[in-house]
Amino acid sequence: MDSIKQIYSKNADGENEINPSAFSMALWKYKGEEGVLIPLLQAAQEQYSYIPESVIHRIAGITGIPASEIYGVVTFYKQFKLSPPGKHIIRVCDGTACHVNGSTTVLNVIKDVLGIENDETTKDRLFTLQTVACLGCCSLAPVMMIDDETYGRLSGSSIKNIIGTYGNQNEVTL
Repeated sequence: MDSIKQIYSKNADGENEINPSAFSMALWKYKGEEGVLIPLLQAAQEQYSYIPESVIHRIAGITGIPASEIYGVVTFYKQFKLSPPGKHIIRVCDGTACHVNGSTTVLNVIKDVLGIENDETTKDRLFTLQTVACLGCCSLAPVMMIDDETYGRLSGSSIKNIIGTYGNQNEVTL
């Protein structure tokens, strides 16, 4: 596991962060240790924003772990993505307060506006839609986040207006 420890460093706030080219460095330093698959996948996803198929085969070739086993790990853990995310990530809260206050309607409006389902990305790669268990903004229910911005007390028209501010009118059909 010593080769994996090198992929993280402390930033100015004392938090761990992945070093540039951490994935490549981790692969380069791989010495046959057990338990390195998850850290390798995390480093790859940090570098590429998802796990490309070529990365699965690269990891398999270097570690000797069959690509099918790596694929099984990637699809088992929700943190790993097999397709590139959109420029903007929309997270819709489906916690109890949001659910009771209309998160299903919020999700359906977003699906209709963007023409995608949950955990999908628009064809222009502008948006990725996700539901989450809770965003911690229960007093604002129903709530969604786009990137790091939180929007609460949502209605159908407010959702359309908010999404419209993230893309030009040609990219988002209102």
